[in-house]
Amino acid sequence: MGITDVLSLLGGLALFLYGMQMMSNGLEAAAGNKMKSILEKLTSNRIKGVLVGAVITAVIQSSSATTVMVVGFVNSGLMTLKQAVWIIMGANIGTTITGQLIALDIGAIAPLIAIIGVAVMMFIKNEKAHHISSIFAGLGILFMGMDMMGAAMEPLQESEAFLNLMTKFSNPLVGILVGAVFTAIIQSSSASVGILQALAATGMIPLSSAVYVLFGQNIGTCITAVLASIGMKVNAKRTTIIHLMFNIIGTIIFTTICICVPQYITWVESLTPGNPVAQIANAHTIFNIVTTLILLPFGTNMADLAVKILPDSKKEDDEDLRLKYIRPFESSYSIGNSAVAVTQVKDEVGRMRDMVSKNISDAFDTLIRYDDKLRTKVAEREEYIDYLNKGISEYVVSLMAGEMSMDDSRKINGYYAIISNLERIGDHAINIAEYADDMKKWDLKFSDNVLEELEEMKQQCLASINNISDVDSENVDQVLEKAVTLEQKTDTMRDKYFKKQMQRLKKGKCKPQSGIVFSEILTDFERMGDHVLNIAQEYREME
Repeated sequence: MGITDVLSLLGGLALFLYGMQMMSNGLEAAAGNKMKSILEKLTSNRIKGVLVGAVITAVIQSSSATTVMVVGFVNSGLMTLKQAVWIIMGANIGTTITGQLIALDIGAIAPLIAIIGVAVMMFIKNEKAHHISSIFAGLGILFMGMDMMGAAMEPLQESEAFLNLMTKFSNPLVGILVGAVFTAIIQSSSASVGILQALAATGMIPLSSAVYVLFGQNIGTCITAVLASIGMKVNAKRTTIIHLMFNIIGTIIFTTICICVPQYITWVESLTPGNPVAQIANAHTIFNIVTTLILLPFGTNMADLAVKILPDSKKEDDEDLRLKYIRPFESSYSIGNSAVAVTQVKDEVGRMRDMVSKNISDAFDTLIRYDDKLRTKVAEREEYIDYLNKGISEYVVSLMAGEMSMDDSRKINGYYAIISNLERIGDHAINIAEYADDMKKWDLKFSDNVLEELEEMKQQCLASINNISDVDSENVDQVLEKAVTLEQKTDTMRDKYFKKQMQRLKKGKCKPQSGIVFSEILTDFERMGDHVLNIAQEYREME
Protein backbone atom coordinates (compact mmCIF):
# COMPACT_ATOMS: atom_id res chain seq x y z
CA MET A 1 0.00 0.00 0.00
CA GLY A 2 1.76 3.14 -1.28
CA ILE A 3 1.56 6.77 -0.25
CA THR A 4 -1.04 7.39 -2.96
CA ASP A 5 -3.32 4.74 -1.45
CA VAL A 6 -2.85 6.18 2.05
CA LEU A 7 -3.75 9.66 0.83
CA SER A 8 -6.74 8.24 -1.02
CA LEU A 9 -7.88 6.46 2.16
CA LEU A 10 -7.55 9.65 4.22
CA GLY A 11 -9.28 11.68 1.50
CA GLY A 12 -12.15 9.19 1.43
CA LEU A 13 -12.47 9.36 5.21
CA ALA A 14 -12.47 13.18 5.02
CA LEU A 15 -15.29 13.14 2.46
CA PHE A 16 -17.23 10.60 4.53
CA LEU A 17 -17.02 12.74 7.69
CA TYR A 18 -17.68 15.98 5.80
CA GLY A 19 -20.77 14.45 4.22
CA MET A 20 -22.13 13.56 7.67
CA GLN A 21 -21.36 17.09 8.88
CA MET A 22 -23.25 18.59 5.91
CA MET A 23 -26.27 16.43 6.67
CA SER A 24 -26.17 17.41 10.34
CA ASN A 25 -25.91 21.12 9.50
CA GLY A 26 -28.73 20.85 6.98
CA LEU A 27 -31.04 19.22 9.50
CA GLU A 28 -30.08 21.78 12.17
CA ALA A 29 -30.90 24.68 9.84
CA ALA A 30 -34.13 23.06 8.65
CA ALA A 31 -35.50 21.93 12.01
CA GLY A 32 -33.03 22.74 14.79
CA ASN A 33 -35.12 25.56 16.27
CA LYS A 34 -38.19 23.29 16.21
CA MET A 35 -36.39 20.36 17.81
CA LYS A 36 -37.58 21.24 21.30
CA SER A 37 -41.29 21.08 20.40
CA ILE A 38 -40.74 17.95 18.29
CA LEU A 39 -39.07 16.13 21.17
CA GLU A 40 -41.65 17.30 23.72
CA LYS A 41 -44.47 15.87 21.58
CA LEU A 42 -42.78 12.64 20.55
CA THR A 43 -41.01 11.51 23.72
CA SER A 44 -44.19 11.09 25.77
CA ASN A 45 -43.58 7.32 25.91
CA ARG A 46 -40.68 4.96 25.34
CA ILE A 47 -41.78 3.63 21.95
CA LYS A 48 -42.17 7.11 20.47
CA GLY A 49 -38.85 8.14 22.01
CA VAL A 50 -37.02 5.21 20.41
CA LEU A 51 -38.62 6.00 17.04
CA VAL A 52 -37.62 9.67 17.26
CA GLY A 53 -34.01 8.75 18.07
CA ALA A 54 -33.91 6.22 15.23
CA VAL A 55 -35.40 8.57 12.61
CA ILE A 56 -33.22 11.58 13.50
CA THR A 57 -30.09 9.42 13.49
CA ALA A 58 -31.05 7.74 10.22
CA VAL A 59 -31.41 11.17 8.60
CA ILE A 60 -28.12 12.62 9.82
CA GLN A 61 -26.23 9.29 9.65
CA SER A 62 -24.62 9.79 13.05
CA SER A 63 -25.59 8.47 16.46
CA SER A 64 -22.82 10.66 17.90
CA ALA A 65 -24.57 13.80 16.62
CA THR A 66 -27.90 12.66 18.06
CA THR A 67 -26.36 11.73 21.41
CA VAL A 68 -24.49 15.04 21.67
CA MET A 69 -27.78 16.82 20.93
CA VAL A 70 -29.48 14.82 23.69
CA VAL A 71 -26.65 15.61 26.14
CA GLY A 72 -27.10 19.31 25.38
CA PHE A 73 -30.87 19.10 25.76
CA VAL A 74 -30.64 17.31 29.12
CA ASN A 75 -28.05 19.83 30.31
CA SER A 76 -30.30 22.78 29.44
CA GLY A 77 -33.45 21.20 30.87
CA LEU A 78 -35.18 20.71 27.50
CA MET A 79 -35.35 16.98 28.15
CA THR A 80 -35.45 14.77 31.23
CA LEU A 81 -32.92 12.03 31.87
CA LYS A 82 -35.60 9.34 31.43
CA GLN A 83 -36.68 10.78 28.07
CA ALA A 84 -33.03 10.73 26.98
CA VAL A 85 -32.84 6.96 27.55
CA TRP A 86 -35.35 6.26 24.77
CA ILE A 87 -33.70 8.69 22.32
CA ILE A 88 -30.30 7.07 22.89
CA MET A 89 -31.72 3.59 22.30
CA GLY A 90 -33.30 4.80 19.08
CA ALA A 91 -30.06 6.49 18.01
CA ASN A 92 -28.24 3.16 18.23
CA ILE A 93 -30.80 1.64 15.87
CA GLY A 94 -30.79 4.62 13.51
CA THR A 95 -27.02 4.59 13.08
CA THR A 96 -27.20 1.13 11.46
CA ILE A 97 -28.90 2.65 8.39
CA THR A 98 -25.50 3.81 7.10
CA GLY A 99 -24.21 0.23 6.95
CA GLN A 100 -27.39 -0.95 5.28
CA LEU A 101 -27.17 1.78 2.62
CA ILE A 102 -23.53 0.87 1.98
CA ALA A 103 -24.60 -2.76 1.62
CA LEU A 104 -27.11 -1.69 -1.04
CA ASP A 105 -24.11 -0.43 -3.05
CA ILE A 106 -25.62 2.88 -4.11
CA GLY A 107 -22.13 4.34 -4.49
CA ALA A 108 -22.55 4.34 -8.26
CA ILE A 109 -25.28 6.98 -8.06
CA ALA A 110 -23.64 8.89 -5.18
CA PRO A 111 -22.17 11.58 -7.47
CA LEU A 112 -25.64 12.10 -8.98
CA ILE A 113 -27.17 12.55 -5.51
CA ALA A 114 -24.40 14.99 -4.59
CA ILE A 115 -24.66 17.08 -7.77
CA ILE A 116 -28.45 17.35 -7.49
CA GLY A 117 -28.10 18.55 -3.89
CA VAL A 118 -25.38 21.07 -4.81
CA ALA A 119 -27.34 22.29 -7.84
CA VAL A 120 -30.41 23.01 -5.72
CA MET A 121 -28.22 24.83 -3.18
CA MET A 122 -26.69 27.01 -5.91
CA PHE A 123 -29.68 27.81 -8.09
CA ILE A 124 -32.74 27.74 -5.83
CA LYS A 125 -32.91 30.60 -3.36
CA ASN A 126 -35.67 29.17 -1.16
CA GLU A 127 -34.13 28.84 2.32
CA LYS A 128 -35.92 25.61 3.27
CA ALA A 129 -35.05 23.94 -0.05
CA HIS A 130 -31.45 25.03 0.49
CA HIS A 131 -31.28 23.28 3.85
CA ILE A 132 -32.93 20.07 2.60
CA SER A 133 -30.65 19.93 -0.45
CA SER A 134 -27.69 20.23 1.93
CA ILE A 135 -28.80 16.94 3.51
CA PHE A 136 -28.87 15.19 0.11
CA ALA A 137 -25.56 16.71 -0.99
CA GLY A 138 -23.99 15.45 2.22
CA LEU A 139 -25.41 11.98 1.61
CA GLY A 140 -23.87 11.83 -1.86
CA ILE A 141 -20.48 13.06 -0.64
CA LEU A 142 -20.60 10.49 2.17
CA PHE A 143 -20.89 7.59 -0.27
CA MET A 144 -18.28 9.03 -2.62
CA GLY A 145 -15.90 9.01 0.35
CA MET A 146 -16.91 5.42 1.10
CA ASP A 147 -16.02 4.33 -2.43
CA MET A 148 -12.64 6.09 -2.20
CA MET A 149 -11.81 4.28 1.05
CA GLY A 150 -12.77 0.91 -0.43
CA ALA A 151 -10.62 1.44 -3.52
CA ALA A 152 -7.67 2.63 -1.40
CA MET A 153 -7.70 -0.54 0.72
CA GLU A 154 -7.72 -3.03 -2.15
CA PRO A 155 -3.87 -3.26 -2.27
CA LEU A 156 -3.92 -4.49 1.34
CA GLN A 157 -5.15 -7.86 0.04
CA GLU A 158 -1.56 -8.54 -0.99
CA SER A 159 -0.03 -7.52 2.36
CA GLU A 160 0.84 -10.59 4.44
CA ALA A 161 1.51 -8.46 7.57
CA PHE A 162 -1.91 -6.85 7.34
CA LEU A 163 -3.64 -10.17 6.77
CA ASN A 164 -1.90 -11.59 9.85
CA LEU A 165 -3.12 -8.60 11.85
CA MET A 166 -6.68 -9.28 10.74
CA THR A 167 -6.55 -12.84 12.07
CA LYS A 168 -5.78 -11.52 15.58
CA PHE A 169 -9.27 -9.99 15.67
CA SER A 170 -10.64 -13.49 16.21
CA ASN A 171 -9.69 -12.86 19.85
CA PRO A 172 -12.84 -11.10 21.19
CA LEU A 173 -11.00 -8.74 23.55
CA VAL A 174 -8.52 -7.63 20.87
CA GLY A 175 -11.28 -7.04 18.35
CA ILE A 176 -13.44 -5.10 20.82
CA LEU A 177 -10.47 -2.98 21.92
CA VAL A 178 -9.39 -2.16 18.35
CA GLY A 179 -12.96 -1.26 17.34
CA ALA A 180 -13.48 0.93 20.42
CA VAL A 181 -10.15 2.78 20.15
CA PHE A 182 -10.39 3.42 16.40
CA THR A 183 -13.98 4.67 16.66
CA ALA A 184 -13.07 6.88 19.64
CA ILE A 185 -10.28 8.46 17.59
CA ILE A 186 -12.40 9.33 14.55
CA GLN A 187 -15.54 9.87 16.71
CA SER A 188 -17.88 8.19 14.26
CA SER A 189 -19.19 4.64 14.45
CA SER A 190 -20.76 5.06 11.00
CA ALA A 191 -17.36 5.82 9.49
CA SER A 192 -15.57 3.01 11.34
CA VAL A 193 -18.29 0.49 10.42
CA GLY A 194 -17.99 1.69 6.82
CA ILE A 195 -14.25 1.08 6.87
CA LEU A 196 -14.85 -2.38 8.38
CA GLN A 197 -17.27 -3.12 5.53
CA ALA A 198 -14.70 -1.96 3.00
CA LEU A 199 -12.17 -4.38 4.53
CA ALA A 200 -14.71 -7.20 4.50
CA ALA A 201 -15.49 -6.52 0.84
CA THR A 202 -11.85 -7.31 -0.03
CA GLY A 203 -12.11 -10.62 1.84
CA MET A 204 -9.39 -9.66 4.33
CA ILE A 205 -11.48 -10.08 7.48
CA PRO A 206 -14.12 -12.79 8.04
CA LEU A 207 -17.38 -12.09 9.83
CA SER A 208 -16.27 -14.28 12.76
CA SER A 209 -13.54 -11.69 13.49
CA ALA A 210 -15.38 -8.58 12.27
CA VAL A 211 -18.26 -8.95 14.76
CA TYR A 212 -15.97 -8.28 17.73
CA VAL A 213 -14.56 -5.16 16.08
CA LEU A 214 -18.16 -4.16 15.40
CA PHE A 215 -19.10 -4.53 19.08
CA GLY A 216 -16.12 -2.40 20.08
CA GLN A 217 -17.14 0.28 17.58
CA ASN A 218 -20.46 0.66 19.36
CA ILE A 219 -18.60 1.33 22.62
CA GLY A 220 -16.09 3.71 21.00
CA THR A 221 -18.80 5.95 19.58
CA CYS A 222 -19.72 6.95 23.16
CA ILE A 223 -16.52 9.01 23.48
CA THR A 224 -18.04 11.92 21.55
CA ALA A 225 -20.86 12.35 24.05
CA VAL A 226 -18.45 11.87 26.96
CA LEU A 227 -16.26 14.72 25.65
CA ALA A 228 -19.34 16.90 25.04
CA SER A 229 -20.52 16.42 28.63
CA ILE A 230 -17.28 17.72 30.18
CA GLY A 231 -18.07 20.82 32.22
CA MET A 232 -21.81 20.23 32.05
CA LYS A 233 -24.35 19.56 34.76
CA VAL A 234 -24.50 16.15 36.40
CA ASN A 235 -27.62 15.11 34.44
CA ALA A 236 -25.76 15.58 31.15
CA LYS A 237 -22.96 13.35 32.43
CA ARG A 238 -25.54 10.73 33.46
CA THR A 239 -26.80 10.72 29.86
CA THR A 240 -23.38 9.61 28.64
CA ILE A 241 -23.30 6.89 31.32
CA ILE A 242 -26.61 5.53 29.99
CA HIS A 243 -25.16 5.52 26.46
CA LEU A 244 -22.09 3.61 27.66
CA MET A 245 -24.22 1.15 29.68
CA PHE A 246 -26.37 0.37 26.64
CA ASN A 247 -23.43 -0.49 24.40
CA ILE A 248 -21.39 -2.31 27.06
CA ILE A 249 -24.36 -4.50 28.04
CA GLY A 250 -25.06 -5.21 24.37
CA THR A 251 -21.41 -6.11 23.78
CA ILE A 252 -21.38 -8.51 26.74
CA ILE A 253 -24.58 -10.20 25.56
CA PHE A 254 -23.50 -10.64 21.93
CA THR A 255 -19.89 -11.58 22.69
CA THR A 256 -21.24 -14.34 24.91
CA ILE A 257 -23.62 -15.46 22.13
CA CYS A 258 -20.84 -15.49 19.49
CA ILE A 259 -18.51 -17.54 21.73
CA CYS A 260 -21.08 -19.96 23.14
CA VAL A 261 -23.31 -20.24 20.06
CA PRO A 262 -21.04 -20.12 16.97
CA GLN A 263 -24.07 -21.02 14.87
CA TYR A 264 -25.19 -17.40 15.33
CA ILE A 265 -22.44 -16.13 13.01
CA THR A 266 -23.28 -18.87 10.50
CA TRP A 267 -26.92 -17.79 10.63
CA VAL A 268 -26.04 -14.11 9.97
CA GLU A 269 -23.88 -15.19 7.01
CA SER A 270 -26.74 -17.27 5.62
CA LEU A 271 -29.01 -14.19 5.45
CA THR A 272 -26.87 -12.71 2.65
CA PRO A 273 -24.50 -15.47 1.45
CA GLY A 274 -21.44 -14.27 -0.45
CA ASN A 275 -22.01 -10.63 0.55
CA PRO A 276 -19.70 -9.76 3.49
CA VAL A 277 -20.66 -6.06 3.38
CA ALA A 278 -24.33 -6.86 3.93
CA GLN A 279 -23.39 -9.44 6.59
CA ILE A 280 -21.65 -6.76 8.68
CA ALA A 281 -24.58 -4.37 8.16
CA ASN A 282 -27.00 -7.06 9.32
CA ALA A 283 -24.86 -7.98 12.35
CA HIS A 284 -24.77 -4.28 13.30
CA THR A 285 -28.52 -3.88 12.92
CA ILE A 286 -29.32 -7.07 14.85
CA PHE A 287 -26.95 -6.03 17.67
CA ASN A 288 -28.69 -2.69 18.22
CA ILE A 289 -32.29 -3.81 17.69
CA VAL A 290 -31.98 -6.84 19.99
CA THR A 291 -30.12 -4.85 22.66
CA THR A 292 -32.84 -2.19 22.52
CA LEU A 293 -35.61 -4.79 22.85
CA ILE A 294 -33.83 -6.39 25.81
CA LEU A 295 -33.17 -3.09 27.62
CA LEU A 296 -36.39 -1.27 26.69
CA PRO A 297 -38.29 -2.48 29.78
CA PHE A 298 -35.35 -1.42 31.96
CA GLY A 299 -34.84 2.11 30.63
CA THR A 300 -36.10 3.74 33.83
CA ASN A 301 -33.84 1.45 35.87
CA MET A 302 -30.87 2.50 33.73
CA ALA A 303 -31.66 6.16 34.47
CA ASP A 304 -31.91 5.39 38.20
CA LEU A 305 -28.61 3.49 38.08
CA ALA A 306 -26.94 6.45 36.35
CA VAL A 307 -28.15 8.68 39.21
CA LYS A 308 -26.61 6.25 41.74
CA ILE A 309 -23.32 6.15 39.81
CA LEU A 310 -23.25 9.97 39.63
CA PRO A 311 -25.21 11.24 42.65
CA ASP A 312 -26.12 14.89 43.10
CA SER A 313 -23.29 16.88 44.58
CA LYS A 314 -23.81 19.33 47.39
CA LYS A 315 -25.81 22.32 46.24
CA GLU A 316 -23.57 24.96 44.84
CA ASP A 317 -23.39 28.16 46.88
CA ASP A 318 -25.45 30.70 44.99
CA GLU A 319 -23.35 33.45 46.53
CA ASP A 320 -20.45 32.46 44.26
CA LEU A 321 -20.51 34.42 41.02
CA ARG A 322 -21.36 31.95 38.26
CA LEU A 323 -23.55 31.32 35.26
CA LYS A 324 -26.02 28.68 36.37
CA TYR A 325 -27.73 27.74 33.11
CA ILE A 326 -25.34 28.76 30.34
CA ARG A 327 -22.96 25.86 29.78
CA PRO A 328 -21.52 26.17 26.27
CA PHE A 329 -19.62 23.18 24.87
CA GLU A 330 -17.50 22.63 21.81
CA SER A 331 -18.69 19.99 19.39
CA SER A 332 -18.42 19.38 15.67
CA TYR A 333 -22.10 18.45 15.72
CA SER A 334 -24.46 21.42 15.57
CA ILE A 335 -27.87 19.74 15.55
CA GLY A 336 -30.10 21.09 18.30
CA ASN A 337 -27.50 23.59 19.51
CA SER A 338 -29.68 26.58 18.66
CA ALA A 339 -32.58 25.29 20.75
CA VAL A 340 -30.19 24.59 23.62
CA ALA A 341 -28.50 28.02 23.38
CA VAL A 342 -31.80 29.93 23.29
CA THR A 343 -33.12 28.01 26.30
CA GLN A 344 -29.91 28.56 28.24
CA VAL A 345 -30.04 32.31 27.62
CA LYS A 346 -33.74 32.44 28.48
CA ASP A 347 -33.19 30.69 31.82
CA GLU A 348 -30.17 32.82 32.72
CA VAL A 349 -32.06 36.01 31.84
CA GLY A 350 -34.91 34.82 34.07
CA ARG A 351 -32.42 34.34 36.89
CA MET A 352 -31.06 37.86 36.38
CA ARG A 353 -34.60 39.27 36.34
CA ASP A 354 -35.41 37.56 39.66
CA MET A 355 -32.31 39.09 41.24
CA VAL A 356 -33.26 42.53 39.97
CA SER A 357 -36.76 42.09 41.41
CA LYS A 358 -35.32 41.08 44.78
CA ASN A 359 -33.00 44.07 44.79
CA ILE A 360 -35.89 46.45 44.07
CA SER A 361 -37.79 45.03 47.04
CA ASP A 362 -34.78 45.15 49.38
CA ALA A 363 -33.73 48.64 48.25
CA PHE A 364 -37.18 50.07 49.03
CA ASP A 365 -37.23 48.20 52.36
CA THR A 366 -33.86 49.72 53.23
CA LEU A 367 -35.27 53.14 52.44
CA ILE A 368 -38.41 52.54 54.52
CA ARG A 369 -36.48 51.06 57.48
CA TYR A 370 -32.69 51.08 57.26
CA ASP A 371 -30.97 47.75 57.91
CA ASP A 372 -27.17 47.33 57.56
CA LYS A 373 -27.35 43.61 56.67
CA LEU A 374 -30.07 44.17 54.07
CA ARG A 375 -28.08 47.06 52.59
CA THR A 376 -25.02 44.81 52.26
CA LYS A 377 -27.15 42.17 50.53
CA VAL A 378 -28.34 44.76 48.01
CA ALA A 379 -24.74 45.72 47.17
CA GLU A 380 -23.64 42.10 46.83
CA ARG A 381 -26.60 41.25 44.64
CA GLU A 382 -25.91 44.24 42.40
CA GLU A 383 -22.38 42.92 41.89
CA TYR A 384 -23.92 39.56 40.87
CA ILE A 385 -26.34 41.31 38.48
CA ASP A 386 -23.43 43.12 36.81
CA TYR A 387 -21.57 39.80 36.55
CA LEU A 388 -24.58 38.13 34.89
CA ASN A 389 -24.99 41.05 32.51
CA LYS A 390 -21.36 40.66 31.41
CA GLY A 391 -21.45 36.85 31.23
CA ILE A 392 -24.74 36.63 29.33
CA SER A 393 -23.69 39.44 26.97
CA GLU A 394 -20.42 37.69 26.09
CA TYR A 395 -22.25 34.42 25.42
CA VAL A 396 -24.91 36.13 23.31
CA VAL A 397 -22.27 37.95 21.26
CA SER A 398 -20.50 34.62 20.62
CA LEU A 399 -23.81 33.18 19.39
CA MET A 400 -24.36 36.14 17.07
CA ALA A 401 -21.07 35.32 15.35
CA GLY A 402 -22.34 31.85 14.38
CA GLU A 403 -24.99 30.71 11.95
CA MET A 404 -28.54 30.61 13.32
CA SER A 405 -32.04 30.55 11.91
CA MET A 406 -33.88 33.86 11.60
CA ASP A 407 -36.19 32.98 14.50
CA ASP A 408 -33.35 32.06 16.85
CA SER A 409 -31.29 35.06 15.80
CA ARG A 410 -34.23 37.37 16.55
CA LYS A 411 -34.66 35.83 20.01
CA ILE A 412 -30.96 36.09 20.84
CA ASN A 413 -30.91 39.75 19.77
CA GLY A 414 -34.02 40.35 21.91
CA TYR A 415 -32.42 38.83 25.00
CA TYR A 416 -29.37 41.02 24.46
CA ALA A 417 -31.60 44.12 24.66
CA ILE A 418 -33.51 42.69 27.64
CA ILE A 419 -30.43 42.14 29.80
CA SER A 420 -29.33 45.71 29.07
CA ASN A 421 -32.68 46.98 30.37
CA LEU A 422 -32.51 44.69 33.40
CA GLU A 423 -29.05 45.98 34.23
CA ARG A 424 -30.34 49.57 34.10
CA ILE A 425 -33.26 48.68 36.38
CA GLY A 426 -30.71 47.20 38.78
CA ASP A 427 -28.76 50.46 38.71
CA HIS A 428 -31.91 52.41 39.64
CA ALA A 429 -32.51 50.00 42.52
CA ILE A 430 -28.99 50.71 43.77
CA ASN A 431 -29.70 54.44 43.48
CA ILE A 432 -32.66 53.98 45.84
CA ALA A 433 -30.48 52.08 48.33
CA GLU A 434 -27.90 54.88 48.16
CA TYR A 435 -30.63 57.42 48.95
CA ALA A 436 -31.21 55.38 52.12
CA ASP A 437 -27.50 55.83 52.92
CA ASP A 438 -27.88 59.60 52.47
CA MET A 439 -30.94 59.69 54.71
CA LYS A 440 -28.99 57.86 57.43
CA LYS A 441 -25.91 60.07 57.02
CA TRP A 442 -27.95 63.26 57.21
CA ASP A 443 -30.11 61.87 60.03
CA LEU A 444 -33.29 62.44 58.00
CA LYS A 445 -36.59 60.60 58.25
CA PHE A 446 -39.64 60.40 56.02
CA SER A 447 -43.14 61.03 57.34
CA ASP A 448 -45.63 58.19 57.65
CA ASN A 449 -47.42 59.44 54.51
CA VAL A 450 -44.19 59.30 52.49
CA LEU A 451 -43.39 55.83 53.82
CA GLU A 452 -46.78 54.64 52.60
CA GLU A 453 -46.08 56.16 49.18
CA LEU A 454 -42.70 54.39 49.06
CA GLU A 455 -44.41 51.08 49.87
CA GLU A 456 -46.89 51.66 47.03
CA MET A 457 -44.02 52.43 44.64
CA LYS A 458 -42.30 49.23 45.69
CA GLN A 459 -45.43 47.16 45.02
CA GLN A 460 -45.93 48.88 41.65
CA CYS A 461 -42.36 48.06 40.59
CA LEU A 462 -42.70 44.45 41.67
CA ALA A 463 -46.02 44.11 39.83
CA SER A 464 -44.36 45.40 36.64
CA ILE A 465 -41.40 42.98 36.97
CA ASN A 466 -43.70 40.09 37.80
CA ASN A 467 -45.71 40.78 34.63
CA ILE A 468 -42.66 39.91 32.47
CA SER A 469 -41.62 36.87 34.50
CA ASP A 470 -43.30 34.22 32.36
CA VAL A 471 -43.65 35.32 28.75
CA ASP A 472 -44.33 32.96 25.84
CA SER A 473 -45.82 33.12 22.35
CA GLU A 474 -49.33 32.57 23.69
CA ASN A 475 -49.45 35.38 26.26
CA VAL A 476 -46.97 37.91 24.85
CA ASP A 477 -49.72 40.26 23.60
CA GLN A 478 -51.46 40.26 26.99
CA VAL A 479 -48.13 40.84 28.74
CA LEU A 480 -47.37 43.84 26.53
CA GLU A 481 -50.88 45.25 26.98
CA LYS A 482 -50.59 44.96 30.76
CA ALA A 483 -47.07 46.42 30.68
CA VAL A 484 -48.40 49.53 28.89
CA THR A 485 -51.13 49.90 31.52
CA LEU A 486 -48.67 49.46 34.40
CA GLU A 487 -46.23 51.96 32.89
CA GLN A 488 -49.01 54.53 32.53
CA LYS A 489 -49.99 53.90 36.15
CA THR A 490 -46.34 54.41 37.17
CA ASP A 491 -46.26 57.79 35.40
CA THR A 492 -49.54 58.77 37.03
CA MET A 493 -48.23 57.79 40.48
CA ARG A 494 -45.01 59.73 39.85
CA ASP A 495 -46.94 62.89 38.95
CA LYS A 496 -49.34 62.46 41.87
CA TYR A 497 -46.59 61.97 44.45
CA PHE A 498 -44.52 64.81 43.03
CA LYS A 499 -47.44 67.22 43.46
CA LYS A 500 -48.01 66.02 47.02
CA GLN A 501 -44.33 66.50 47.76
CA MET A 502 -44.46 70.09 46.47
CA GLN A 503 -47.40 70.75 48.75
CA ARG A 504 -45.50 69.35 51.76
CA LEU A 505 -42.51 71.56 50.95
CA LYS A 506 -44.69 74.69 50.64
CA LYS A 507 -46.31 73.96 53.99
CA GLY A 508 -42.94 73.27 55.61
CA LYS A 509 -43.90 69.69 56.51
CA CYS A 510 -40.63 68.26 55.24
CA LYS A 511 -37.01 69.37 55.07
CA PRO A 512 -35.60 70.52 51.72
CA GLN A 513 -33.00 67.72 51.81
CA SER A 514 -35.74 65.11 52.23
CA GLY A 515 -37.65 66.70 49.37
CA ILE A 516 -34.64 66.47 47.06
CA VAL A 517 -34.13 62.79 47.91
CA PHE A 518 -37.80 62.02 47.36
CA SER A 519 -37.76 63.77 43.96
CA GLU A 520 -34.76 61.64 42.92
CA ILE A 521 -36.58 58.50 44.05
CA LEU A 522 -39.56 59.42 41.87
CA THR A 523 -37.23 59.81 38.86
CA ASP A 524 -35.72 56.35 39.41
CA PHE A 525 -39.19 54.90 39.99
CA GLU A 526 -40.48 56.28 36.70
CA ARG A 527 -37.42 55.14 34.73
CA MET A 528 -37.67 51.59 36.08
CA GLY A 529 -41.21 51.52 34.66
CA ASP A 530 -39.89 52.65 31.27
CA HIS A 531 -37.27 49.88 31.17
CA VAL A 532 -39.83 47.21 32.11
CA LEU A 533 -42.03 48.40 29.23
CA ASN A 534 -39.00 48.19 26.91
CA ILE A 535 -38.52 44.58 27.98
CA ALA A 536 -42.17 43.71 27.28
CA GLN A 537 -41.83 45.28 23.82
CA GLU A 538 -38.67 43.25 23.15
CA TYR A 539 -40.51 40.04 24.04
CA ARG A 540 -43.19 40.98 21.51
CA GLU A 541 -40.58 41.62 18.81
CA MET A 542 -38.99 38.23 19.51
CA GLU A 543 -42.14 36.26 18.62
